[in-house]
Amino acid sequence: MLRSVRRLLTLLDVHHCGKAARPLGCSIPEPCAVFNVESTMADAGLYKPPPAVRGMTVLDREAFAQTISVPALRVPTTVLNKVVKSLKKVALQRPGVKRVVDDEEGADGGGEHRLLLLDPQCVATAESFGREETAALTAYGVPAELRRYDLQLTYENLKSEEVLRAVLPEGQDVASGFSRVGHIAHLNLRDHQLPYKNLIGQVIMDKNPGVTCVVNKTNTIDSTYRNFQMEVMAGESNMVAKVRENGVFYEFDFSRVYWNPRLSTEHERVVSLLRRGDTVLDVFAGVGPFAVPAARRGCVVLANDLNPEAHRWLQHNARLNKVGAALTTFNLDGREFIRGPVRERLPGLMRGPGAVHVVMNLPALALDFLDAFRGLLGPELDQDLSCEASLPQVHCYGFSKEDDPQRDVVRRAEESLGASLQGRCSVHMVRNVAPNKEMMCVSFCLPKEVVYRNRSSTEDDSEEPSPKRQRCEETE
Repeated sequence: MLRSVRRLLTLLDVHHCGKAARPLGCSIPEPCAVFNVESTMADAGLYKPPPAVRGMTVLDREAFAQTISVPALRVPTTVLNKVVKSLKKVALQRPGVKRVVDDEEGADGGGEHRLLLLDPQCVATAESFGREETAALTAYGVPAELRRYDLQLTYENLKSEEVLRAVLPEGQDVASGFSRVGHIAHLNLRDHQLPYKNLIGQVIMDKNPGVTCVVNKTNTIDSTYRNFQMEVMAGESNMVAKVRENGVFYEFDFSRVYWNPRLSTEHERVVSLLRRGDTVLDVFAGVGPFAVPAARRGCVVLANDLNPEAHRWLQHNARLNKVGAALTTFNLDGREFIRGPVRERLPGLMRGPGAVHVVMNLPALALDFLDAFRGLLGPELDQDLSCEASLPQVHCYGFSKEDDPQRDVVRRAEESLGASLQGRCSVHMVRNVAPNKEMMCVSFCLPKEVVYRNRSSTEDDSEEPSPKRQRCEETE
């Protein structure tokens, strides 16, 4: 039953949590898609939408107005604040609605008393008060006598899921959750919601201050450049987002690069493992959510991304955060980056005082790219570099739909590396992406039998695609 309710009710009015990204110049945190089902169920009986709004495709805010009757308690002004505090659990809480109103019908003209509006889902009769509320009313000399108050509800007093539940056909999902990226709200609408997409977009903007653009994803993520086609449902067409994540500023064209605000905790987790003087090799860097904070932490960073647009914004964000001198960028395929710039620099980096970390955040494909490390440093074992402490620490991401996702990602990593990781790795569950689909991170010290060995004919460089022209640029 609870699962059905969760699907029926939208995630649009989300609570804010964690250290998610914040839009610049806005004090509202990034939504984390955590929805209070119980509060919505309670509100469901308070507002009965007018039948005329059902099927509306062009938003008419005036059509949602309705007068409802709610219980009220007459309270002397001398103890008003104390009573309000004691009864806060049963007081009416609606957007834009005052809980305390004038007692216009009182014998004193409302001068010495006020009416405290109560939630009809909590208080139906005087006997509905709990022990704590009853004791407080007795202590302050307030009779537990309920009155009725006619309250005018308008569109401004409604939550977004109430508006959409009133408009969309009965029995269908109201709307899917959305992600907030700066001023942009991003949704994945289902087919039955598409006729109402412009109205849904307008409601999201109305109910979420700071959102000035609402977009709907129209296809799956492109595995090459990790972006997707989108259409503007409401608001401006400006796709250049400005966000702040974990104290770092980023700017990028959301329509042309990959950005997921739900990964902010994971970005922080990995960056917290780094120490000043370490080196970070970011194979699929995107616009820099690992690379830029690593550079700010005092690491030397080599960051790569195949998407030219992501590469451009990566450089921009390095300059924006004043870490251009510590961050070198590349615009290459992931295997070319590993077998080119990484192979050239790795022996020297391993002789340095700091640790070497390899980050591979392309969950759909990254585990398959681990084969690029086979024989990376050739067949000759360098005694100076062969100890485990000097070998790179790899953090590789992958999706799994298996019953045991931890075992699955380790098995796939072992197949790509051609070596066992049993007792040599740790696995972290990053997030649940979809029902029966998890995002995992497997971390391990790159085995020396992988990087030092003869490569088979199938692994020879001559079998790889012709490399693109290497672009290596120091950001300023």
